[in-house]
Amino acid sequence: MAYDAIIIGAGHNGLVAANYLAKTGRKVLVLERRGIAGGQLVTESFGDGFSADSLHASAHLRPDIVRDLGLNLPAASARSPYVCLLGDGKRLTIDADPARAQATIREFSAHDAERWPEFVAFMERAAAFLDAAYRTPMPRLPHFAPVREGLPLAGLLWKLRRLGGRDMFRCVRAMSMSAEEFTDNWFESDTLRTAISALAIHGVTLGPMSAGTGFTLMHNWLNRGGFAHRPVANGIGTIAVALVDALKARGGEVRTSVEVQSIIVDRERATGVRLVSGEEIPAPLILSAADPRHTLLKLVGAAELPPEFVWQAQSIKLRGCVAKVHVQTNGQHGLPAGTLAVAPSIRYLERAYDAAKYGEISKEPYLEVTTNGNIVSIHFQFAPYALRNSDWNAANSIVEQRAIDTLDAHCPGFKASVKRTQVITPRDLESTYGLSEGDLSHGQLILDQIFFMRPLPGWSKHATPVAGLFLCGSGVHGGGGISGASGRNAAKAVMRL
Repeated sequence: MAYDAIIIGAGHNGLVAANYLAKTGRKVLVLERRGIAGGQLVTESFGDGFSADSLHASAHLRPDIVRDLGLNLPAASARSPYVCLLGDGKRLTIDADPARAQATIREFSAHDAERWPEFVAFMERAAAFLDAAYRTPMPRLPHFAPVREGLPLAGLLWKLRRLGGRDMFRCVRAMSMSAEEFTDNWFESDTLRTAISALAIHGVTLGPMSAGTGFTLMHNWLNRGGFAHRPVANGIGTIAVALVDALKARGGEVRTSVEVQSIIVDRERATGVRLVSGEEIPAPLILSAADPRHTLLKLVGAAELPPEFVWQAQSIKLRGCVAKVHVQTNGQHGLPAGTLAVAPSIRYLERAYDAAKYGEISKEPYLEVTTNGNIVSIHFQFAPYALRNSDWNAANSIVEQRAIDTLDAHCPGFKASVKRTQVITPRDLESTYGLSEGDLSHGQLILDQIFFMRPLPGWSKHATPVAGLFLCGSGVHGGGGISGASGRNAAKAVMRL
């Protein structure tokens, strides 16, 4: 065989896994259906002078990955403020410097200003614990190897214990709480609680009153490194370029505009892939960075899997709800620098989520907005993949109009600056970017789909019922957002064989 391993998908996790395997001397081939590598980690042009980071406003691989792979990455920009737009011209600006943040929070509550440094310190410790959890292999329950799996778990529990009695209790309890409940334990100001709750629901089909948004708050805080985005110089696509260059330097190969039709299985073992073109490429090891449901039910096929496992794979909850609206302006948009959140109240955020429950696009959406010169990028929630009374061919313009009108209501004059727009709907996320149901995380980050239950109970160690086939995308343990953790973990699981 010409290759020791084939990676399906040149997203950040696929490229991270490929680099780790190539570093051990394996001959690795990465196959990407699009004409550009990077997956969600791309900076694209939508016309002359109109380019943007397509899906994420910032991206940062975990520091150990950067160090292990020797990546030469562009520096992130300085930490910018997080600005919560409240309506009637009112704003809460939370600076990255806790002391400056205290000064603005004090305008809303002296009590909350005093608690802010303690809250930030707790979130940093909780995020560090979550990072440790993402590095720890999860046991394949109900099967359990006391020595091989017990020792890493014991180390993780020791890290939890070292948080101290109070923070250990806070951390464990917060994971199952709603953002509304969690923030109520810390602060009295609805304004500050709303700003925090907005971060908790970012990218997930949950409202601030949903159980488990305490966990997603810690998850998003970890991936961002705090409250606000830190844009990457020259765009997040430079990270994908660095990963591709590193892989090629290690003897790996990346082929773009090549779509995998199926994974070849012979006697319950993966032996290669078959392309849409009909070409077959053999390899003894296959890693899929596509989402688990697509990998297992479409690329492998139900006929090659145990019936109960097929039922479990069919039950993976995706439910994408995010749209993106990129706007080219005349440069006079008037928006302040930083990460802007249209989040007037917790009730407002919950009502925006209510629309998604009924298959409707939020009339008053939660927006998160970033700027790069004359380009404004708007993250829109909630825009459910499955619309009840419409389809995305007709609803595209609805998202665009509501995004622009909502932002203009909070920042008058923005609408007048608009020249061109590019809307990316959940359908586009599926058809163009390969994200089933438009789910950025390859599976919702909800309580029954995290840790040892991700992607499926009993299958958290990246392996599948098909020998030689492993999962390395965002839908497995450590995944969700741009971190590279699941790609790293999958490669290490393979190297432990």
